Parts: sequence; C-alpha cells; structure tokens
Amino acid sequence: MSKQHLGHTARKRFGQNFLHDLFVIDQIVGAIHPQEGENLVEIGPGLGALTEPVCAQVSALTVVELDRDLAARLRSHHSLASKLTIIESDALKFDFSSLCKTDKPLRVFGNLPYNISTPLMFHLFSFATQVKDMHFMLQQEVVNRLAAAPGNKNYGRLSVMAQYHCQVIPVLHVPPEAFNPPPKVESAVVRLIPHQVKPVSVLSEESLHTVCAQAFNQRRKTIRNSLKDSLSEQQIIDLGINPELRAENLSLVQFAQLANAKTTMETASC
Repeated sequence: MSKQHLGHTARKRFGQNFLHDLFVIDQIVGAIHPQEGENLVEIGPGLGALTEPVCAQVSALTVVELDRDLAARLRSHHSLASKLTIIESDALKFDFSSLCKTDKPLRVFGNLPYNISTPLMFHLFSFATQVKDMHFMLQQEVVNRLAAAPGNKNYGRLSVMAQYHCQVIPVLHVPPEAFNPPPKVESAVVRLIPHQVKPVSVLSEESLHTVCAQAFNQRRKTIRNSLKDSLSEQQIIDLGINPELRAENLSLVQFAQLANAKTTMETASC
C-alpha cells in the first residue's frame, strides 16, 4: 500500500497512520456518540476520517492539528471548514483548559500518533477534572497497559496513574489493515471516563507521580530499594506494606498510602 493517501504523504516524524476502514470508523463514532451542543475536541484529525462523520452529527468541533499542511487542508474543506475551530498546535504542549466552558466539560477523541501516546495521556490526565470522557485509538499494547491490574506484566506507572484519574474501558480491537500505511502493531480503541470522585485520596498528586516513577523505573527491585530516596524500610512496614514487594505487585491503594506517607514526612520536615 502506498503511503500517499488523498494527495497527502504520511509523515513518519508525526507518526501518521491514516484510518480508512469505514466499518471501524463507524464503530468508533458510535462509541463516541457525539451530540449537538457538546464541547467536542479531536486531537490529530489528519485527513478527517473521524472528523467528517462526527461533523455529520454536530455543527461545531474543535480540532488540534500539528501538521500545517493538514490544518490548511481542513481550513479549505468544502463541507467541514464552517464547523471547525482549527488549533494548529502540538497537543503535548497545548493547554486544554483553555477550551473549557463552565457548563460544558470536554469530550476529547482522536486517532493518536503512537510515538507520543503515552506522554500525551499523562498530559491529558492533568486536565481530567474538566473532561467528561476521552476516546482514543492507541496501540493495543498501550490499551493493555492502561487497563492492567497489579501482578500483570503490562501493569506499570501508566496503569496506576490512568486508573487514579479515570475508569478505563477497552472498546474495540482494530487490525493494521484499517490504516494507510498499515502500522506494524495491533491497535485498539479505549474509553477513559474521569472519576467524579477519585478512587483513592492522595495529599499530593506530585508525590503519587514521584513514588510511581521511582518504583517502576527500577521495577525488578523490591520497593525497599526502589523507594529508598522517598521512604525508609520501616516507614513502608508501618503502612502494613511488605518492603519485599515489587512495584508491579502494589495496588493503587498501596501507591496512594506510600505517596501520602512521603507527603506527610516532607510536610513535617519543612
């Protein structure tokens, strides 16, 4: 299959793979279920595979597109241009809170470039309180990681932080043939619904980030060793957590306990 698609060449540096399977597109739009009047935001509209069918159902959509050629193409699109607010920006750096309206939480969706999907997830989690839901096409492996439970080989920092912020619902498996050019990996669509009330209470989200990063950056080590810069072995034991455990064995509740102990200790030493 050619990388040339509707006169546009897929750019490797932007991780572009264009969705063209109409059955898959229909299923994704059905999962998003866009409604008139909602605050809809698409990341990486590309050639409009999702943009067009979504705009067939609503009169306004905001899109965030980094590729200036694709942004220009959308601006001159005969049927879409009047419905679109086009933001030419890097989604990894974009302030999504700037699109928020008090009575209209964001509904974010997109076929995300696989080379930035994980950092983009972390960026979007920082706006979770202003988001109603998110629907993303991702590598199947990333969806597996988002949804993984403790003890699973896919369980990691992304799993803990995603599940802290959102309910994670895998929606649909998508084969490589649904794209042009076909990626070398399987893909999947996931629905992320930010929690109205977080499943655990943390004193500092920054501490939770730090503890998760330290634990999973050295995931083969026991937490006694991987967390030694944050907590002593005795402090871990005092929480009722076995210091011989590894990061992949800890639940979100236990990570919250560790983060809160770190925050309390830091506050006491100030």
